[in-house]
Amino acid sequence: MTRPSGPSSSPSSTWLALCLAAALGLAAPLAQAREGVEVGSQSGFTRLVPAEQVEAAAQQQYGQLVQEARNQRALLPDNHPQVVRLRAIAKRIIPYSLPWNRRAGQWQWQVVVLNSKELNAFCMPGGKIAFYTGILDQLQLTDDEVAMVMGHEIAHALREHARERMGKGAATRLGANLISGFFGLGALGDSLLNMGGQLLTLKFSREDESEADLIGMELAARAGYDPRAGISLWRKMSSAAKGAPPQWMSTHPSGSTRINEIEQNLSKVMPLYERAAKPDVRYDAPAKTGAYLGQPLPLGLWGRGTVRLGSAE
Repeated sequence: MTRPSGPSSSPSSTWLALCLAAALGLAAPLAQAREGVEVGSQSGFTRLVPAEQVEAAAQQQYGQLVQEARNQRALLPDNHPQVVRLRAIAKRIIPYSLPWNRRAGQWQWQVVVLNSKELNAFCMPGGKIAFYTGILDQLQLTDDEVAMVMGHEIAHALREHARERMGKGAATRLGANLISGFFGLGALGDSLLNMGGQLLTLKFSREDESEADLIGMELAARAGYDPRAGISLWRKMSSAAKGAPPQWMSTHPSGSTRINEIEQNLSKVMPLYERAAKPDVRYDAPAKTGAYLGQPLPLGLWGRGTVRLGSAE
């Protein structure tokens, strides 16, 4: 006795099922579209350089920088108000960085402040953050503006822009070495850059900078910092430039371009900011030391206490 057979699967019905499955597969991401800014896919050049090597090189160079600053007494101590402030802000931002890079959850994040007049800040691969006192003091950055700068620099690390730049350099040299090898003019080996000595001098493209602006704005908003501060930040930066851009913005798009792009994307991140839990402590509250005859009150930096984030040690 044979079992009754089910409905036959004709080629056309199989094709229809496959099309339906494909349609459902394409529809799912649309139904679960992420909220926030939109950026392109990560560059394939990053795959030419191992992430572990880039992060190890960054850790080594960051350690050297910190040690040199300590030797020159230019490293602010862990209990300095600005260090406490920056680590508190970083502590709020870092958890929102993880969806942008799966490796970020394994990074040993660190934040240091260097006593220098430079208007500069950076985040090296692996979460190694440094701010210069110049950008904090000369621009009198509010917490929201600090978060915009920090989010921008963290975004460079998350999107592995340094690794991408190095990958492009490796690809260029690899091509040259292949030609040299073909003509018997040299060996193929050693196609990667000397990573340890260049991470602080790499220049990002304007596309990289714009991408970091957008992602940084979203990170700050999710952490409870007002993304509209990007507008006041770049007005301050443009004013400080006075025709000669400071190091931090030397390779960046112009201030007016950045402000326009921030304004165009505010609607994508303001709902995130409005729903986000706001910081319990503001470190930019005016110093309560009396009247200043109409002059702007100096920032107070009232925050104190333990911030559990990697120190310079």
